[in-house]
Amino acid sequence: MDLAIDGNAALVTASSSGLGKASAKALAREGANVAINGRDEERLADAKTEVEEVATGEVIAVSGDLTDADDAERLVDETVDAFGGLDHLVTSAGGPPSGAFMDTDDEDWQEAYDLLVMSVVRLARAAKPHLEAGDGGTIVTITSRSVKEALDSLVLSNSVRMGVIGLEKTLSKEFAPDVRANAVLPGPHETARIENLVDAAVERGEYDSYEAGLDEWAGNPLERIGDPMELGDTVAFLSSPLSGFINGTAVPIDGGATGANL
Repeated sequence: MDLAIDGNAALVTASSSGLGKASAKALAREGANVAINGRDEERLADAKTEVEEVATGEVIAVSGDLTDADDAERLVDETVDAFGGLDHLVTSAGGPPSGAFMDTDDEDWQEAYDLLVMSVVRLARAAKPHLEAGDGGTIVTITSRSVKEALDSLVLSNSVRMGVIGLEKTLSKEFAPDVRANAVLPGPHETARIENLVDAAVERGEYDSYEAGLDEWAGNPLERIGDPMELGDTVAFLSSPLSGFINGTAVPIDGGATGANL
């Protein structure tokens, strides 16, 4: 299927690994020029090589810390300078640490808010005039299924990510009709983080094999864990004109694991 984004310009944050990298690959495979981002220079360089393997457009790597206001603005500026504009913004960020409510302090809450919410605020603010200048700008925020159903020992994710959804919904109204804003809510996908957690559990003797450990993460009706590219392909679709009447939605991508009706 041709998503009709060939030659478009996209910025995907926190895309040196995981779901951000999968989203960058999906966009690049469809012909978009893609800027990827991360803090680790070596990992970012490796990710650039991987994305370039499937790309038909240009790929650049822009290092930066999403909690730094200057870096957030610079990410947008360098993307625009490289590609002559910006059509699609995909926001991703590493998750806050796990823990129960009484195990978190004020600093934990502030760091989670800066990482998850303020990064999107700053990126959207900087990107808005460039997204509006094109023929159909889009914002896709990658959050978590925890905004639909609170998960045990993830009080920071359960609470703070709700702010991202409120922001996404607001942007879908205030930036319309020139820019659409949507969110994706991933459940477990077979990213390097999950692989490392399962490998460590196998080494501790909790599982007999990697496959057995992975099965523990597959608590959904489809009875399997997600492939990161399945999420990436959804992000690319939501960034394309083929999804042109989808705006202000939050799409769970979790194999049906979420128990909420809506």
